[in-house]
Amino acid sequence: MVLVTSDKPVLRRSRSASSALPWVTTVSRLVLAGVLIFAGWGKIGTPVLSVQSVKAYELLPDSLATVVGYGLPILEIVIGVLLVVGLLSRVAGIVSALLMLAFVIGIASVWARGLRIDCGCFGGGGQLKAGVEPDYLIDILRDSGLFVLGVVVAWLPPGRFALDSALGLAPEQRSHDDDDDIEGDDEKPYEKENH
Repeated sequence: MVLVTSDKPVLRRSRSASSALPWVTTVSRLVLAGVLIFAGWGKIGTPVLSVQSVKAYELLPDSLATVVGYGLPILEIVIGVLLVVGLLSRVAGIVSALLMLAFVIGIASVWARGLRIDCGCFGGGGQLKAGVEPDYLIDILRDSGLFVLGVVVAWLPPGRFALDSALGLAPEQRSHDDDDDIEGDDEKPYEKENH
């Protein structure tokens, strides 16, 4: 017996969801890029404070903390620029996510040890003045959100306005025409054997 139905054997993404996906990646890239460039720019002019900020976490030996203090602002700006232009997006997304994860762990560690420091996320840093309370929870929530954006950028194609797509470095995305073709199939009933 042949059963005629409009049900499909495989659940497909809706057209609206698939057309919104590139914009989700694009917005994720640009938000992450803006934060990284702003953070790096706030530190790069005062490398001594950046080193002091890293040392305040008391997680790294002084020599390594100095290297991180000088290198981190440069890394943040470079990754931010790559995200803006959409070049090596997947790598930039992975590095961004790892950076944010490291920041979350660092801040949580400081909080757990009862240290009172400014995270130095956007410049400054070091010990807090008397009477100033740390904002560890807000810092952790913000960096956790940025971590998610990094994962989105690393996981999905680079989205709109990305050099990766223009240079053929990104996996091909299915065009809307393909979606239209698939949706056109909706009008054809699906036949399956009913045993």
